[in-house]
Amino acid sequence: MHDRGRVTAVLGPTNTGKTHYAIERMLAHRTGVIGLPLRLLAREVYDRIVKARGPSVVALVTGEERIVPERVQYWVATTEAMPEIGADFVAIDEIQLCADPERGHVFTDRLLHMRGLHETLLLGSDTMRPAIAALVPGVQFQRRERFSTLTWSGSKKLSRMPARSAIVGFSVDDVYAMAELIRRQKGGCAVVMGALSPRTRNAQVAMYQAGEVDYLVATDAIGMGLNLDIRHVAFSATHKFDGRRVRPLFPHELGQIAGRAGRHTEPGTFGVTGEARPLEDGLVEAIENHRFQPISRLMWRNASLEFGTMDRLVQSLETASGHELLSRGREADDLHALKSLRDMPEIRDRVQGGKDVRLLWDVCRVPDFRGISPTEHTGLLSRIFGFLQEGTIPSDWLARAVQRIDRTHGDIDALSKRLAYIRTWTYVAQRTGWVEDEKHWRGETRAVEDRLSDALHAALTQRFVDRRTSVLLRRLKQKESLVAEVNDKGEVTVEGEFAGRLEGFRFRPDQTGSADEAKTLNRASYEALKPEFHLRADRFYNAPDTELDFTEQGGLMWGDSAIGKLVQGPDALHPGVQVFVDDEAGEEIAEKVKRRLQHFIDRKVAALFEPLIAMQKDEALNGLAKGFAFRIIEALGVLPRDGVATEVKELDQEARGALRKHGVRFGQFTIFMPALLKPAPTRLRLVLWSLAEGLDEFPESPPPGLVTIPHIAEVPDGYYTLSGYRPAGERAIRIDMLERLADLLRAQDTRGGFEANPDMLSITGMTLEQFAALMQGLGYAAEKGEREKLKTVEPVAPPPAPEGDGSDAPMTEEESVLAAETRARWEAERAEKRRAEAEAAGETPQPEETAPEIEVFYTFRWAPKPRANRRPQGDGQGRRGGGPRRDGAGGQEARGEPGNKSGRDGGKPRGKGPKKGGKPQHSGPKTYTARPEKKADPDSPFAVLAALKDKK
Repeated sequence: MHDRGRVTAVLGPTNTGKTHYAIERMLAHRTGVIGLPLRLLAREVYDRIVKARGPSVVALVTGEERIVPERVQYWVATTEAMPEIGADFVAIDEIQLCADPERGHVFTDRLLHMRGLHETLLLGSDTMRPAIAALVPGVQFQRRERFSTLTWSGSKKLSRMPARSAIVGFSVDDVYAMAELIRRQKGGCAVVMGALSPRTRNAQVAMYQAGEVDYLVATDAIGMGLNLDIRHVAFSATHKFDGRRVRPLFPHELGQIAGRAGRHTEPGTFGVTGEARPLEDGLVEAIENHRFQPISRLMWRNASLEFGTMDRLVQSLETASGHELLSRGREADDLHALKSLRDMPEIRDRVQGGKDVRLLWDVCRVPDFRGISPTEHTGLLSRIFGFLQEGTIPSDWLARAVQRIDRTHGDIDALSKRLAYIRTWTYVAQRTGWVEDEKHWRGETRAVEDRLSDALHAALTQRFVDRRTSVLLRRLKQKESLVAEVNDKGEVTVEGEFAGRLEGFRFRPDQTGSADEAKTLNRASYEALKPEFHLRADRFYNAPDTELDFTEQGGLMWGDSAIGKLVQGPDALHPGVQVFVDDEAGEEIAEKVKRRLQHFIDRKVAALFEPLIAMQKDEALNGLAKGFAFRIIEALGVLPRDGVATEVKELDQEARGALRKHGVRFGQFTIFMPALLKPAPTRLRLVLWSLAEGLDEFPESPPPGLVTIPHIAEVPDGYYTLSGYRPAGERAIRIDMLERLADLLRAQDTRGGFEANPDMLSITGMTLEQFAALMQGLGYAAEKGEREKLKTVEPVAPPPAPEGDGSDAPMTEEESVLAAETRARWEAERAEKRRAEAEAAGETPQPEETAPEIEVFYTFRWAPKPRANRRPQGDGQGRRGGGPRRDGAGGQEARGEPGNKSGRDGGKPRGKGPKKGGKPQHSGPKTYTARPEKKADPDSPFAVLAALKDKK
């Protein structure tokens, strides 16, 4: 859409009535569209507008619900489902979600393109002000302040939590555990999570709002859209799993959730509980005053898609924005599904044109509500696509799928899974033309979802609100002995009640009971675990090494259980072990586990660093060779050459040969052992080095198989070296591939200038532009130029050759004249034939001459940055021409310029090359003349290159 109306950004903290203000502004116009971040909030706003204007003029559009009357004036939708129509008013709520890694690209697209004919409102956090100002011309800003104050109240135990409190956790297990504890101590609570259906969440919220319970246990789902009567918000954790990793909550995320405390003009408080540490003073002040760092990067994805082929669609989806504020986020589920389907042969055979590609993309956008696995989801999408190519999804097939889900018995987890499944079919039924009887299936899937939602609400209420008097509690009061058991899954039960879980050799007690109850349960649990500890220790000690592994942060795992961690040892190749064994298990168990772990890591180091250890034990090494071997061992097999240049120069050929026998390669840039650059040794090297350096957080190894990786300025260059890469400009190139590239560069004229050849680009896997940046990072100057691209001769049959004896002798003068006449006649016949074909087809013959095609090329010259105390050029001892040095083959080195072989300079006077800004000449072959022989310095790194060339 085009910008045609006033654009206003209404920004500020929570509890400012921004959504209410947007509804009032929309109703002041004849037509309007409002986009909201949650289906639940969209339903709430829809109900409010229906109450004000009636159902005949209000539409509700979400991924799983569609209510569109004939005379619709006002559209309420989730942001993803906003209709692109010409409405007088447009509003987009929670605009700060432009920075969300998963959904951000949708909000950014609405920010850039959705406009009302008369008015547009952008609602959200004040952190979006700079980004909106930079991307939306002419925008007006309006800041709205909180109606009430928000105050930090410190840390409180759950047992002392005040009434009308919301306790926030960030995992289903944490939410359930806290809800169970509150049920026992406070009489019950409501539960709100993002995984619940809107109907279930509404029922739980209604129970809380009605005062049936005074406590709400929730995930960060309450951070947006829910207007609740909350006086206090307590964080049970300040870290969350965001789908990729566990990370600390951002300050603005904490502020968004904490801001739910305080109803209209009533003040609110926030704090922490459980194991969460108190917030820092600066963070508390930022939350109280809603002052956060501005959002500096918005997620973006190209909206101008190409549907010619699947590859073109993927390419258009992965196009970069070209704007510093707009960057590509994580690979979205729909793009991942598209790539997976593209790789399936049956899909490639079925997709024949743009229409099929567009249909496939629509199918890929079906959300993965089930969350079983990407493979399962892709299989479902493939089945749906096959049905839609043939017409619609068969009613009998859909009926069987829905029937399997339509069951309201089972526990909370079972009901939650069925709700996730039915949401998939609710979404499918909402797509126009996908099912045979749309009205029937939309009603049927909605009815099943409602029944499951009601059943889930009942199950949550029964579990977390109803009190129960169990056998366990009665016997605890009577102080009777308790019967404890451990099952094969490590679950510990006392009198049939779950008491905790045995993870490896540590018991994790259930945290839902009171302090006195937990003490008794733990005592009984450890009595039951005594024989289990011994049995488990025996199984662990006899387990093969294949069942053990180490993590990139130094953890030691036995299957899925953390058994211990690596600690600093006497040297890098001999790390120590710290075990995770409960004191109640006994010293004997702990020592047994420690011995097994130490054996494992010692064997792992010996296997992966075998060449390094062999060199360490080689008593034949002596003198400088032994000292240099120590340097390599200390560096764990990867040593930047510029840091040991003097030591390398001092090594004679015998010493180098002794080191090469152990696999040491003297590269131009790095001294390394190629066998230790493989993924497994690299992963272990980073762990061993991090332990030796005493780091708190270990650098992780790059994904295997990549020739180049991004060079991030914040990451120390030493991390790249240990990972087997060398930084060069914006990329870091793998060390062994860099040395292969250096071999090619050695044959080039680095003083006169040279161009990249296909072998260089093939080694690096780069485009010419990327290769130029890499070369500049390696110390080369890259001069960009343009020239006419050489034409490729059209592959046509040659003209008939004059008869001859078939020998390879040169043609006589008469034969050459005859050949020229024959070619001229043949070319004239071809031109006449093309002209006749064009006239027969009703086309105007096109002249053969076309505008010359221009190509870009780069000329590279060695131009390192000047360094202090650098040797003068051409003194007979240093490098000539300034090129990077390297060892020759067979363990010897030579003297010469980096672009010439055997010290030759192409017959030019020394120090003279093309003028500044000039281009290398391509008019004829280069010639080389020999330089007078000089007596070679045996200690020079370039002493015998000419002799080595002759040996080849």
